[in-house]
Amino acid sequence: METKEQLLTELSAIEKWEKDQKRLWIWEKVARLPFKLLDKITPKVIQNKISQLLDEIGNFIQTGGQYLIQEKSVLNKIQEANPELVIQSIHDVRSVPIEKMDFVSESLKNSRANMATVQGASTGIGGVFTLAVDIPLLLGLSLKTLQDLAITYGYDPNEKEERVFIIKCLQFTSSDVVGKQAILNDLSACYRGQVKNREMLSQLQGWREVIYTYRDQFGWKKMMQLVPVAGIAFGAFTNRSAILDIAETGMMLYKKRRIMERLQEINGQTESSI
Repeated sequence: METKEQLLTELSAIEKWEKDQKRLWIWEKVARLPFKLLDKITPKVIQNKISQLLDEIGNFIQTGGQYLIQEKSVLNKIQEANPELVIQSIHDVRSVPIEKMDFVSESLKNSRANMATVQGASTGIGGVFTLAVDIPLLLGLSLKTLQDLAITYGYDPNEKEERVFIIKCLQFTSSDVVGKQAILNDLSACYRGQVKNREMLSQLQGWREVIYTYRDQFGWKKMMQLVPVAGIAFGAFTNRSAILDIAETGMMLYKKRRIMERLQEINGQTESSI
């Protein structure tokens, strides 16, 4: 297990990443301006898919739906990286060193990014027709990726509060600076190990804001994919970058929770020995 100094060093690196997230590139600010026009020119079939995603998000939070993965495959990866430990459940993962958690997470991130690249390229062939398929597929892959990362850091996505946390990670990735800061404030209870269903659900403030920010951030990146054939390269790039961003967010936020909990354990042991 890590020492307190090692955990604090890791925590400092995560806090630096959080500060970097507060910077918004100028092109991103400009890209947010014409979305009223984008609503008018977006094909009806795409708008219908966006509406369906609201139901998918609600279903995911309530039951996990089709996005619940087979946790055994992730546990096997963790076991391979930690042959000296016995990993039979998500609870066992909590004793895995942070360094090994990071190693498995990087492997999962690269694997999912490769899947997203192939998916984006294949759905970029037919322009607007295949783009309607790409949007829900990418959301599904995003949710699966975050669930895999939750298990890697010892959290169970079968629990409702963890699925709410996953939506917060998705929301964080597609939010602007103000939104990111608000979400980090909302998640402060999680870092103190005080996650509660009712509080987290009230902080979510409706699933629509997740989809709308997801659409706004996603819209311009997908516009080039509307052109048949030319959308192959653009679809591969945008899907890959989207999953990499989502995976990085999941790794950082889940890692911070694990570090904060271990620091609490160390402080508790110190106090009890005095």
